[in-house]
Amino acid sequence: MERESTSVVLSSFARWISTADNPLETPARPADNPRVNQFKSVRVSIAALLALALSCCSANAETKPFRFVFLSDTHVGSASGEEDLRDAVRDLNALTNLSFVILSGDVTEYGSREQLQLAKAILGEIKIPVHVIPGNHDTKWSESGATDFPKLYGDERFSFEFGGFRFIGIHQGPIMKMGDGHWSPQDVRWLADTLKKLPDPDQPLVFVTHYPLDDGIANWFEVLDLLKRYNTQVALVGHGHRNKALNFEGMPGVMGRSNLRATARVGGFNLVDVADGKMIFSEHPPGRETKAPWHSVVLEKHNYAGDTNKYPRPDFSVNAKYPNVKECWHFNSGFTIASTPAVWQDLAIVGDASGTVYAFALKTGEVKWKFKTDNAVYSTPDVSGDRVVFASTDGRVYALNAASGKEIWRHRTDRPIVGCPRIAEGLVFIGASDGKFRALNLTDGKPRWEFNGVTGFVETRPLLADGKVIFGVWDGHLYALDAKSGALAWKWKGDRPAALLSPAACWPVAANGKVFIVAPDRKMTAIDVKTGAEIWRTGEFEVRETIGLSEDSQRVYVRAMNDFIYALSATARQPEKLWQINGGFNYDINSAMLVEKQGVVFYGTKNGVLLALDGKTGAVKWQHKIGTGVVNTVVPLSNKQVLATDFNGKVALIESGR
Repeated sequence: MERESTSVVLSSFARWISTADNPLETPARPADNPRVNQFKSVRVSIAALLALALSCCSANAETKPFRFVFLSDTHVGSASGEEDLRDAVRDLNALTNLSFVILSGDVTEYGSREQLQLAKAILGEIKIPVHVIPGNHDTKWSESGATDFPKLYGDERFSFEFGGFRFIGIHQGPIMKMGDGHWSPQDVRWLADTLKKLPDPDQPLVFVTHYPLDDGIANWFEVLDLLKRYNTQVALVGHGHRNKALNFEGMPGVMGRSNLRATARVGGFNLVDVADGKMIFSEHPPGRETKAPWHSVVLEKHNYAGDTNKYPRPDFSVNAKYPNVKECWHFNSGFTIASTPAVWQDLAIVGDASGTVYAFALKTGEVKWKFKTDNAVYSTPDVSGDRVVFASTDGRVYALNAASGKEIWRHRTDRPIVGCPRIAEGLVFIGASDGKFRALNLTDGKPRWEFNGVTGFVETRPLLADGKVIFGVWDGHLYALDAKSGALAWKWKGDRPAALLSPAACWPVAANGKVFIVAPDRKMTAIDVKTGAEIWRTGEFEVRETIGLSEDSQRVYVRAMNDFIYALSATARQPEKLWQINGGFNYDINSAMLVEKQGVVFYGTKNGVLLALDGKTGAVKWQHKIGTGVVNTVVPLSNKQVLATDFNGKVALIESGR
């Protein structure tokens, strides 16, 4: 820190002494006055000497050798994750001359509080500073909407200075939804502010994130372009579970191996030496000799501004193909939105990652009221009568007056809630992250009944059918409870029972005595609504978490993981395909649902494209790209108007020409 302070002082004084409005300068005189010229000459000489001193100071800072540990993808909670991390910690504590540890994400297998606490306890045994960010496994399957991570680890970002370098780390989610990585608006804003406030804007930077900085992150270019405005010398990433040299539009990148042993006897991590103008990477298996260096990066300033290559950027040309489709209005909250609006009369109501719930005028997008909770809101609201109900990761279920936004009641639980409420018969049905599914009275929020038999968390919107409330849980099961009593009617489990393959993100649909679900095991299943017996199950369509039902209950819609959307018969006793359409959206794993309104089926992709299809034939009626990130389940107002939200914090009303 002393070296940094000296550098900053010299840099500031050099800039000050060389400015034209220096207060030490004598009053203005004719340009040929020798006293003025003499002073200017002295001033320039002083500035030059200070610049030279600054250069030497900076060079000394950059060339003093140091070594750090580059850990990644520890996956505590997986088969060998805990043991492999303990081995790594024990080993690195025995090594000498280590300065700090960087852990570039996927700390746990699925982001539960238990796994995060265990990982933190193990990492807490490390005797040197540890700088850690979450990865997609810590955020996508998070029972807390990724809010436990900063509570336990102090932050989900880092920025620190060592050896003349600024190390900056942020994660790219995705939060709650299956899709590409995505840098949240709030994180991009934080990064921009952090870079802007650097004491020396030319300080060498090392950037750390989990995903590679490419189109595997929906808005990769936002951060990459920002980093290229500064002296970013290398980017360190994980996710790929192997050591690999990378290049991100001229920016050197290095992927570090997973700490998991996989098929080997032990795991491993990288020891990184910074010396002689290079960053040198050597794999170190715990309890064994460090391997020979496998890669090195020359640490130098790159001329990003002078790069004349044309790099790919998101393509919005589809909007020109359908010029009759327009945005009536849009609003940007500045925070991630990962839920679907509820519509009440002429208002659209939705929350965001800041914990704010907004009500917008449907016609204009004007904000009519706002309500602030104490943490992020990822719960899709429901409305009944004059009330709107939603949950927050602050652990509460809220009921507000839909017209004014004034609180009517709140119900507190012991854990963050990411589940979505469903209102029927004066009851609010909602699952949570505390092992309970509840029915609350709509009038006062008091419990009517609680079911304590779930072992994972609930994020879905429950289905009400045949007197039952039906929902998936991240414990591998689909549950059906008696809606009046909360008693278990039946529960179903697939043939691949891993928790991450649960039918927990899809919103189940029901028709003709059958419940239809899809899951990450890539299978679609029809279940008898009365008994829970499996009627049919197929892997033909390579589904994941996207499903929907026609308004007449005759067709079930599903989206495959590559291009195709299918319609199947909701009445047949076996899988019967009615139509298929190539939507041209390529690989897509978004967990948004398909929604039909007045014969038109609407769906938003992981890359910001909204599709409208004919429900009877599957023919594409139009497409419109509203952004670059995940589009949440949309709300059609008619067959020509649809309300959409996305990960960029955008709320928009889209309309096709009449």
